[in-house]
Amino acid sequence: MFGSRPEIIYIIAAITGIIILFFNVFPIINTFYWTDSETLIKTLFDREVIASIWLSLKCASITTIIAFLLGVPLAYYLARHEFRLKTFVESLIDIPMVIPHTVAGICLLTVLSPRSFIGRFLEQNHIETIGTEVGIIIAMLFVSMPLLIDAAKDAFKWVPPRIENVSRSLGANQVQTFFGITFVLSWRGILSGMIITWARAISEFGAVIILAYHPMIAPTLIYERFTTYGMKYAIPANIILIIISLVIFIVMRLISLGGKEKHDSRS
Repeated sequence: MFGSRPEIIYIIAAITGIIILFFNVFPIINTFYWTDSETLIKTLFDREVIASIWLSLKCASITTIIAFLLGVPLAYYLARHEFRLKTFVESLIDIPMVIPHTVAGICLLTVLSPRSFIGRFLEQNHIETIGTEVGIIIAMLFVSMPLLIDAAKDAFKWVPPRIENVSRSLGANQVQTFFGITFVLSWRGILSGMIITWARAISEFGAVIILAYHPMIAPTLIYERFTTYGMKYAIPANIILIIISLVIFIVMRLISLGGKEKHDSRS
């Protein structure tokens, strides 16, 4: 009888799911067994480690805010309008996600170098980018902003345009409709995009190390300690960053899911 035994596709899905979960989770869990509590506590009070982690959190948060301010308006326009070369424009937006990040760092370096007109303009106005927090944020923003734009665009597509039209017919202007209707209905998807953007930014290494080896963000510090001292001194810093990132990620996810549950209950 149909449904009396598991479908083969579900069995395959269960097997591949177990493999994927093991592949994703086990390396992280296994890391905790490669250090001792004494070294971990010592690293926890290491000023260099704390400074690098704080710098990572700070720059990733600033990056996410900038990506939000720049990306949401563009995402809304792309979600609501069809025009010639739209697919081409969307492809250009996603380019940073498909090129190696060290390559991205070199590309950014050519732009920020005094040999380019942008680099000369920044230098003439005493704006330092290479080897500064500004350079770190630029590198993080370049590789992570497409994630927010794509997530926001998908969120806006779920809001029926007829709702916006009703709002406009009742006297609300476009800005009022956007903030009063569209953004309210799509904020969970945008928040999810911000979480992914933040996570991508804080984990960035390849592009950042080209523009700013110093000041050191956490991934750069971990890399330096690994290449200089080996696993013993790299893993404790690695664990601390994992814990902090996971705590923030889980909190933000819970906020997002909490909003979803409230929305569903109202429906």
